[in-house]
This record gives sequence, C-alpha cells and structure tokens, in this order.
Amino acid sequence: MKFNTKTIHGGQKHDPAYGSVMPPIYQTSTYAQSTPGGHKGYEYSRTHNPTRSALENALASIENGNHGLAFGSGLAAIDAVLKLLEPGDEVVSTNDLYGGTYRLFTKIYERFGIKFHFIGMNNASHIEEYITPDTKLIWVETPTNPMMNIIDIMATSKIAKKHNVLLAVDNTFATPYLQQPLDMGADIVMHSVTKYLGGHSDLVMGALIVKDKELADQLYFIQNASGAVCGPQDSFLALRGIKTLHIRMQRHCENGKAVAEYLASHPKIENVYWPGFKNHKSYEVAKSQMNGFGGMVSFTTKGNNYEEAIKIVENLKVFTLAESLGGVESLAGHPASMTHASIPKEEREKTGVVDSLIRLSIGIEDIDDLIADLKQAIG
Repeated sequence: MKFNTKTIHGGQKHDPAYGSVMPPIYQTSTYAQSTPGGHKGYEYSRTHNPTRSALENALASIENGNHGLAFGSGLAAIDAVLKLLEPGDEVVSTNDLYGGTYRLFTKIYERFGIKFHFIGMNNASHIEEYITPDTKLIWVETPTNPMMNIIDIMATSKIAKKHNVLLAVDNTFATPYLQQPLDMGADIVMHSVTKYLGGHSDLVMGALIVKDKELADQLYFIQNASGAVCGPQDSFLALRGIKTLHIRMQRHCENGKAVAEYLASHPKIENVYWPGFKNHKSYEVAKSQMNGFGGMVSFTTKGNNYEEAIKIVENLKVFTLAESLGGVESLAGHPASMTHASIPKEEREKTGVVDSLIRLSIGIEDIDDLIADLKQAIG
C-alpha cells in the first residue's frame, strides 16, 4: 500500500458494531466485564481505548512501524523515551533543539542524574566523539527547530548501532510524508501530533512509533504506568487530520518553496533558512533522505535588529503571530521570545537563534496572499 493510500486506510478497519467507516469516539473510561478479567480487549481507557488504538495503528502504518503509541502531548512522548534511562546514563543531542525538549532534558532529567551533550550534528562523525560507555540514547531533530539544519539519519544510525545506542528521531517538521526515519535505521520516531499530523490547530498530542516489539512493550508499560495518554476525542481529530496529510503536505511544500525564494530575494533580509536551497550546507543530505523540503522557513533581517523583527511579526495580517506550527493556516513566531525562550540567550545565539530570527510555518492559503502579506509587513 502506497503512502497516499496509507494515510486513509493504513491500520484501519470498519467498526464491527455498525460498519462505521470512521472509528467511533469511544467516550468511556471503563468497560463491562463478563467475569473478573473477562473483557473484549478493553478494561480501562488509560490502558487502552478503541479510538486511540485506531489512531496508534494509523501512526504505525504511515511511519512503516509495527507499534504506535499516542500521548497527551509531544513532550509527554519525549518524557516516555527518557524514562527508558537510568541515573548515570548519557544522551547525545543536537544543540539546535526545540526549546521545550531542551527544558525537559536540562530542568527535569539532569536533576535525576542523566547527562546531556548538546552538539552540532551537521557532520554525523562528530557524534561519535561524545559517545561513552554510559551513552544510551542519541536524540535527533531533522530538520531542526528553528534553524532548519539537516542531520544524516542513516549515518547517525550506523554510529548508534555500532555502539549499541538507541536512536530517536523527532520527525515533526518533516512528517512521514517527507521522511521515514525507521526505514533509515532509527529505533524510535517521535511526533508532536499537534503539528502537521493533526494539521488543524485543534488538538495537543504526541506520538512514538517503533518496529521492535521488546522496545514497544517497554514504552507501552511507561505509557500506562505514567498515564500521559490522549483522550478519544483528540484521537478522533488526529485520525481525521492524518487522512489529508498527503495533500496538505504537497501544498505546504509548494508554498514553502515560494516563500523561501521570495525572502531570499528581498533586500531587507539577511539570511533565509530552508533546506531546499542548493547552497544550504546539508542540501545533498536533505535531498537524499527527504521527498521534499517542507513548509518551515526561518529568516533574519539585516543588522540583527530585534525591534525590526518584532515590527514584522506584529504587522502580518494573513500570517498569525502564534506558537506552534503545521496547521492549515500560516503562523509566524519569534523563537527568541517564544518557542526558545527557555534556552539561555548565550546558548541560543551559538546555534543561530538570534533576536532578529523569525520562524514561519507556511500554511495552505493562496501563495499570492502570503507573499503580499510578507511584502507589506517587511516593507
């Protein structure tokens, strides 16, 4: 089954009760049992829920995995992965990282004795310098948030397997439409389903997808024991979003390319970060492991002027100034004061997250309206 068909039918079956094409919203916390322990596969909705199960099957299908797990948020999904570790373990992660992930790593798990190395990963061989006998996990974002750096998943996987280390890939920006990390050797794929998979800015959710059953069983145990699961209503909405992922991503990519090229030609713009440019330092890697370059674009104004950046995002009319990304509507953000505010200024700026950086999530509106909006806002 090809990807565009998987988004609609992958892992799905018609509801056995009445043949419902879409899985019903099983808005229940518990299930009747005929005898103690005698039930129809469901006993309590923290552990299992039929609507969530349908979503988890769909997630596994579109990522070419065998097991999917849905959580109450993307950070809850990341938290579950970190709970595989023990005090004294070490993690190697990219230094260009979503601020919420950085906060979870440094403010929560460092206190429990987990050591983190935040490094540049554009050259995968650099990773090996930081692997010790205590390293248990390599955490990768690609493309990274918000600098759009590309990390070679296959090369990183070879290093991880050589040292018997788990490789987890945050695939939120690319989505499985553009990139399937499990097929490139990753052990765990993570998504903030809130973003492109949901696609309509109406839910908060996270997901993990794996191939290995033993690893899946460990994560299922953590999911149930910790309880950070999503509800059936959000599961239903996420399933609905996935069914149009392929056609939405086509337009996100088309519009993203047009916006990136417009910004690159603008006299007031200093740098544009988008992996589809041939002069992008990891263009060849992006071209080889992605089926397109996505709808995320970041840029800086000339002179690294904070006030100018704030003026631009406040003057946008079609773009909405808001947190998050990946919805049908175009969003603009100022990472230094929004998504990455939890990262110390000196650490942010080392990776390029300067005060003039603006991040755009390009929606699926008419491209002429998006370009016109940027033109009037930038001046």
